[in-house]
Amino acid sequence: MFKTTSFNSKNFIPIAIAILFHVTGLLGILFTPYKDWFVNSTPLVLITMFLLLSSIQLKIAKAYILFFTVSFIVGMATEIVGVQTGILFGHYQYGQVLGPKIFGVPLLIGLNWFLIVYCSGSLVTQFISLLQKKWNLNMNTVLYTILVIVGGALLATFFDIILEPVAIKLQFWSWENGQVPLFNYTCWFLISGALLGFKMYVLKKETNPFATSLYIIQTAFFLILHLLLSSK
Repeated sequence: MFKTTSFNSKNFIPIAIAILFHVTGLLGILFTPYKDWFVNSTPLVLITMFLLLSSIQLKIAKAYILFFTVSFIVGMATEIVGVQTGILFGHYQYGQVLGPKIFGVPLLIGLNWFLIVYCSGSLVTQFISLLQKKWNLNMNTVLYTILVIVGGALLATFFDIILEPVAIKLQFWSWENGQVPLFNYTCWFLISGALLGFKMYVLKKETNPFATSLYIIQTAFFLILHLLLSSK
């Protein structure tokens, strides 16, 4: 049986804070003269979401810290290779919005990789577990792991597809010739899949109720932002 926490006030407060941050950011970027201030507050929002996620974690155990560390390092390393060589993702470069950089890659990108992969994996894990409970399925470990890896990698890649047009408009990063190559999404699927495999190895079926909500909140945020920015 996988571990989770029940939806109670402890879980509701971080979700409410996340919704407040993203709704405020949406309104600030779209409808106020302080768009630049809200865009430049992106690092604060990402760090706050990470702290909220960690506050809901069942226990800040070695496995959670290990997965964060590996996700951060892998995310940063692959992005550095991408920015410096174009071998991964394609030819692109980061702007100044996301803060201090190492070899052209903002440190926050490592944190972002952790958040996207962890939230995608948690959402798929919860969904599969609900199906098992509803239909009384007895799924073996190998099949369960494959479904989480593939499903989570698809969700992580889908999130990047939603994020890309907004990130370009807000100058988080830019692509050569202004076009996002299909290869970028291939890399996202493969790298996030590898990280999800590691997540299943160290964290097993443990999940986090806030992670699922955060994925939905952030996806809705970037989707709405994309639609409304495109209409202006």
